[in-house]
Amino acid sequence: MGAPVLSLDSVSVSFGGVKAVRNVTFHLEPGELVGLIGPNGAGKTTIFNLITGSVKPTDGVISFKGTDIVGKTSDQLCHLGISRTFQNIRLFPQMSVFENVALGLHSEPHYSIFEAFVRTPNARRKEKEVEEQVHELLTLVGLEGYIQQKAGILPYGLQRRLELARAMATSPELLLLDEPAAGMNEDECAELIKMIRNIHELKKYSIILIEHHMNVVMDLCRNSRIMVLNLGETLAIGSPAEIQNNPKVIAAYLGEKRERNGRKRSIS
Repeated sequence: MGAPVLSLDSVSVSFGGVKAVRNVTFHLEPGELVGLIGPNGAGKTTIFNLITGSVKPTDGVISFKGTDIVGKTSDQLCHLGISRTFQNIRLFPQMSVFENVALGLHSEPHYSIFEAFVRTPNARRKEKEVEEQVHELLTLVGLEGYIQQKAGILPYGLQRRLELARAMATSPELLLLDEPAAGMNEDECAELIKMIRNIHELKKYSIILIEHHMNVVMDLCRNSRIMVLNLGETLAIGSPAEIQNNPKVIAAYLGEKRERNGRKRSIS
């Protein structure tokens, strides 16, 4: 493998004196698919927020392809090649499935306003390219039959797929998936596993996956690594088998189950 596509070196962040992430160091290799798991409140989504610029670290360095990205805006990071999905779906419900994905492809202008107004050959050619790319992405996520439907009327599982297609529309090198299987049943999870594996093999993205469905993360990361966070700290990094048999990881999840049966811990 070459140089890491993403590096977190001794990264910490505090909110009101409370450390949500503590001295986390992690390196993601090009084309690697890594799982990020941990009990509720472990700091998983905060890590994504740090990588995508919506939260600034209190200490440490975050690098993308060798360049320090701390302080860059989410738009700047998107143009560099970092894209993400969210726990709570963020689509434009009144727009069509096609339009939601096409917006991502228009993140950088392909032609001038004048060319668009007079419908120059260049504008028509670029529009055709966008249409072809949208169809390709929607086919990848199994939504080719829903192109003209409004995003807001799609079933929940299909909205999840649409959000993934929209994240891919920006042509990322690093794709951050925040609980893509949330709310899905066993059959839907099985389909999601196949879809993400196919996308990873075809597009060669570097992927970090946050997921509470253990069957999903264990299957997708079976030839890679899983990182476990607990209370903002790195608890373990290893293969799925190593993680499943790690006493510290087992204790952390058992502790979470006890808290669910009693006083529930707040989610960071």
